[in-house]
Amino acid sequence: MNITGIKGMNDILPGEIETWQFLEETARQVFRGYGFAEIRLPVVEKTELFCRSIGESTDIVEKEMYTFDDKSGHSLTLRPEGTAPVMRAFIEHKLHAGDPVSKLYYIGPMFRYERPQKGRYRQFYQIGAEVIGVDDPKIDVQVLAMLMHYLNAAGIENVELQINSLGCPECRPGYRRALIDFLEARLDPLCSDCRRRYQSNPLRVLDCKVPGCKEATAQAPSVLEHLCAGCEDHFATVRRHLETLNLPHTVNPRMVRGLDYYTRTTFEMVTNRLGSQNAVAAGGRYDGLVKSLGGPELPGIGFAMGLERLVLMKGAGGTVAPAPELFFAGIGEAASDQAFLLMSALQKSGIRAEMDFLGKSLKAQMRRANKLGAARVLIIGEEELAKGSAQLKDMADGSQQEIRLDTALPTLLSLLRS
Repeated sequence: MNITGIKGMNDILPGEIETWQFLEETARQVFRGYGFAEIRLPVVEKTELFCRSIGESTDIVEKEMYTFDDKSGHSLTLRPEGTAPVMRAFIEHKLHAGDPVSKLYYIGPMFRYERPQKGRYRQFYQIGAEVIGVDDPKIDVQVLAMLMHYLNAAGIENVELQINSLGCPECRPGYRRALIDFLEARLDPLCSDCRRRYQSNPLRVLDCKVPGCKEATAQAPSVLEHLCAGCEDHFATVRRHLETLNLPHTVNPRMVRGLDYYTRTTFEMVTNRLGSQNAVAAGGRYDGLVKSLGGPELPGIGFAMGLERLVLMKGAGGTVAPAPELFFAGIGEAASDQAFLLMSALQKSGIRAEMDFLGKSLKAQMRRANKLGAARVLIIGEEELAKGSAQLKDMADGSQQEIRLDTALPTLLSLLRS
């Protein structure tokens, strides 16, 4: 019986990984330009971290986390999202002591037990960014500008920015009560999940994709009608700066986040190219999160992008490996040994070089060189070895030139770097 991979946890193969590497490196280049530094975090955290930050009544904590007890009896969880671990590290290492403003980004796997489908898997990868220590609405806009800059640089097209405000601890309770009252009069059409959670997490009902729930909540009160003066002003300022920077956006008053820690500005980058999983990136403010986890009272804002969805938007492609600049065809053991020494020296100098290790015929080696897309082939046979030379063949035009073996390394370096 063959052992197969775990459902919803995918292999990323050569030919696909090149797109992933491009998206990751583009993020590093763009984010550095905005003053962000990379942070790398463990994939396992104490379960309490996610219960306290995400919220006990969220789908993630209730149904989706991979949680287990270690041999010491401690409850541990494979991280289902990246913001809470970043905050844990920020607090634990007192990063705020060195600079009152921290800009951090991360790249790595997350884990949620969900029904696997296109763009949503049980092990999935995210690129995320967080800013801690700034409550000025301009930082919200800078984060959005960086996100849009990244998507443009990565060639991700047909994406729309949608924004909303979820209010703050001052005005959210009033909206929450109004929404619960609205839902209580319309419980019958709601799905079992929404009927169960409408009091503990009513905002999630607005995000339910079940047709009956969408229809029943079509006339639900808008959070934007319940904002306090401070939240209203913050949201208006965000919109004004987005317009100043010519960043197109739409207001989606039904947008909510699945995590309890979000406040004020929330946003999604959505597309019509991925079916039901239409969010390419999402995020928002979490001004009370740091304090709730035992840190100082500092505001924050961030986002995460799903790498699988970016790959679907970008389109995977590319070769398994870059074509070698030079292929060595050695005929016979002594010639093969000589080819190996030269190839190793070229590789150490940064030249992409390859050779045959199976003792095949010259004809078979030339076929392999052609299959790999090698630009040139250096042929060393018994006759060439006896003369102290080799034949360098250009695969494009078929021309050949003789190369002396005692000066082969500098000669080849000069030719290949020219």
